[in-house]
Amino acid sequence: MSEVITSPEHAAHRNTRRYLHGTVITAAMMLALNPTAVSAQDADAAAADETVLEEVVVTGIRGSLLSSIAKKRNNSSIVEAVSAEDIGKLPDASIAESIARLPGLAAQRLDGRANVISIRGLAPDFTTTTLNGREQVSANNNRAVEFDQFPSELINAVVVHKTTDAKLVSQAVGGTVDLQTVRPLAHGKQTIVVNMRGEYNDLGALNSGTTAWGYRASASYIDQFADDTIGIALGYARMVSPTQEERWNAWGYPTLGNRSDAVLDDDGVVITPAVPYYDAGGNAIPTETEIIGGAKPYVKSNELTRDGLMGVLEFEPNDSFNTTVDMYYSKFHDEQILRGIEIPLKWSGASLRDGAVVDNGLITSGTWDNVEGVVRNDVVNKEAETFSAGINSHYEIDDSWSVEADLSYSKVTRTESNMETYSGTGRGSGVGAVDTLGFSQTDDGAAIFSPGLDYSNPSLIQLGGPLSWGGGLVGAGIFDTDRGQDGFINRPSSDDELKSIRLSGTRIIEDSFIDSLEFGARYADRSKSLLDEGVYLTLKGFVADPDNFGTLPVPEEFLLAPTSLAFIGMGNMLSYDAQALFDSGAYQESQGFAARVNSAGQVVREIVIDGDKYWNFLPSMNLSLEVADDQKVRLGVARVLARPRMDQMNSGFSFGYNDTLKDSTNINNSPWSGGGGNPKLRPFMTWQFDATYEAYFGEGGYVAIAGFYKKIESFPFDQSTPFDFASIVDISGIEDVIFTQGLVTQPQNVHGGKIYGVEISGSLPFDILTESLDGFGMTFSASFTDSDVKETPTSDSLDMPGLSNTVINSTVYYEKYGFQARASMRYRSDFLGEVSGLSLVRESKFIKAETIFDAQISYDLSEVGVEGLSVLVQANNLTNQKFTSYQGDDKRQVRDFQNYGRTFLFGLNYKM
Repeated sequence: MSEVITSPEHAAHRNTRRYLHGTVITAAMMLALNPTAVSAQDADAAAADETVLEEVVVTGIRGSLLSSIAKKRNNSSIVEAVSAEDIGKLPDASIAESIARLPGLAAQRLDGRANVISIRGLAPDFTTTTLNGREQVSANNNRAVEFDQFPSELINAVVVHKTTDAKLVSQAVGGTVDLQTVRPLAHGKQTIVVNMRGEYNDLGALNSGTTAWGYRASASYIDQFADDTIGIALGYARMVSPTQEERWNAWGYPTLGNRSDAVLDDDGVVITPAVPYYDAGGNAIPTETEIIGGAKPYVKSNELTRDGLMGVLEFEPNDSFNTTVDMYYSKFHDEQILRGIEIPLKWSGASLRDGAVVDNGLITSGTWDNVEGVVRNDVVNKEAETFSAGINSHYEIDDSWSVEADLSYSKVTRTESNMETYSGTGRGSGVGAVDTLGFSQTDDGAAIFSPGLDYSNPSLIQLGGPLSWGGGLVGAGIFDTDRGQDGFINRPSSDDELKSIRLSGTRIIEDSFIDSLEFGARYADRSKSLLDEGVYLTLKGFVADPDNFGTLPVPEEFLLAPTSLAFIGMGNMLSYDAQALFDSGAYQESQGFAARVNSAGQVVREIVIDGDKYWNFLPSMNLSLEVADDQKVRLGVARVLARPRMDQMNSGFSFGYNDTLKDSTNINNSPWSGGGGNPKLRPFMTWQFDATYEAYFGEGGYVAIAGFYKKIESFPFDQSTPFDFASIVDISGIEDVIFTQGLVTQPQNVHGGKIYGVEISGSLPFDILTESLDGFGMTFSASFTDSDVKETPTSDSLDMPGLSNTVINSTVYYEKYGFQARASMRYRSDFLGEVSGLSLVRESKFIKAETIFDAQISYDLSEVGVEGLSVLVQANNLTNQKFTSYQGDDKRQVRDFQNYGRTFLFGLNYKM
């Protein structure tokens, strides 16, 4: 399909104004070289543009590719881009998936969805995200923006800046991702678009009370008024998306040897080695043998509901003045039901039977006796509200001078409730019936169990904590027994707010090798807070009579159909409506501070406020040279910073005192220890060098080869440094203290290193090869990245978070006669990712390589007389690629195994 624009003068004016328009950062200046000094062909092309009477705009897959390639080709920096095929129609189900297909980019999945992005081997925290050029705040605990907050239906294009320059308001060591909404006056015509899609997950509804069906709907309206001097764009998108998940989670893989029994001297040297572990048959197993220490398998059902609203008002009364006001809002609610059985093994009273199978240092099958399982019915509720608004005014004073002002505001509020409820065969360790549990490790690294108990029997499995996990309640002085914990709630909440103003000016310089001079300043004020609360749950009957209260049968009105855990061999388990049970008042909340008291009975709390101020000079240069017809060489060099993660700058500080080491005077074996964040931590600094060769051919064809090198000046590592604890603790009441020195562990700016790589990308319309393949084409990219980052000049290289050595993307498509079909693949090799650990603390674990296939087919019914209507079918994760993380160098030691299933979408698009 094609459309004709009959206002060439208006389009030419917009092209000129966009060339003059730009943004700058704090105390930034930029010189633009005269295009005539680089290539006379550019000038000829510009002159030719002025005589064009009409412009043909291609839509669909090829239209999206042409627009994306034009953005890449015409930018002064090294960028990658993706454009919507039509209003409200990015080429993938989510923004993150579209971005992850670009060269040098990779996504990490969360609950089956592409969630955060790594650019050129750097973790998501080193990527900055902007909306229409304005920096956006983040909903998570650190700096990485979670892209599932942004409905893809409301985004018109995405440009990823791999090199930086003074025009970028926000820079990042990894790169800058700019999300762009439509501009109604540039769009140039009235458009109404409505999209409807149904969604289904082929795992079905794994939990009672959930569904595998969902939907997506959106509507957009764009129009122009008052002789095209006023433009408006409005968009609304709603998504109710189910995710089903079978998840295996390991507690870890400890050695069987009881190493805690080893005796050390004052210098930390082993005097008496660890006691070997004996199985139930009295056979000694070598201390270096490892075994799964416990497991937490469960089935998980999510329902993500997200509402998004976008609005743009544009006013351009003449060729000299333009004002644009834009607003974006989304509300995100994710409800999760998790049911499973927590299986303590090595760290409980369970014992391993004789006859366990040892394979190369790892026990892969065996039988445990005296297993006390914890039946879990958990509920998670996550909510986030995102609001972003800005106003931009551009005024051309005369042919030489123009000025620009931009005001912006961005805010995210996130709340979360992670509620755990426990049930089992008895309250407290060693009270109820125990299980005999066989296990064998699968090829995927999970384990298949064979239980002896029926975990779905409501007479056997009752409310109450089966294990004595309530030590915190004892420490807080609430109970004198640790049997009082029947559940727990993590309640983290955060607020992130950013206000900014930017002023700039541009001076056009005639008859000079310098085309223009741009200068300006930006002021930004950002504040982020995180409150992480933990709440203990105790059944009210235990509160009333802790000495005599045991377990409580689940009230019949809350019982649900049993949940199947057949995927790990555990059969059915008792299921109940945990949220309704909690709302009924069955539990009492206990909230407070729990701490280990030192030998003097002292607990010291002190408010710490600290920080730092610094200046940095951040020069940058980008050169774009047309070395031949349709061939460009780009060079870039810049000094770039990335501010540390929020948790690394936490001013909170904790310390401990081990009374059993009070006679030691060796700082490496001191009774004192401490740790926390470092509010004086400086930014992560790099010098970056980039070079790219690009060759363009045909209509929509190109090939590019890029190389990059990032020289890291310093990188934050956890360092242990000496500290005198007498400066913060009154030791006068502690008996026999002879030594107050100890080690404090904090992140410090220490030695750096380098990250480097090569990227190959291209687009090939097959009609270039032969006309018989008209309509067929493909895009492809491959990135190869490595690093050499060290904690000290003599230490070994470390694994960089987010770095996959190899990332490959490819899409094959066909588009003709109203028919569209595409199949896409994205691959990334193993990488060090961040996953959620105990009490939602972020942990670094290796993620196994994954290859994900998606496909889409659509047909435009205009070809058969139904104008504006098209139908589509889309499938995500066609091969059901699992998400797997592991610990250490042994990939058999799977920490997390997640099966998400396949997701199918089908629906209608209508454009008027």
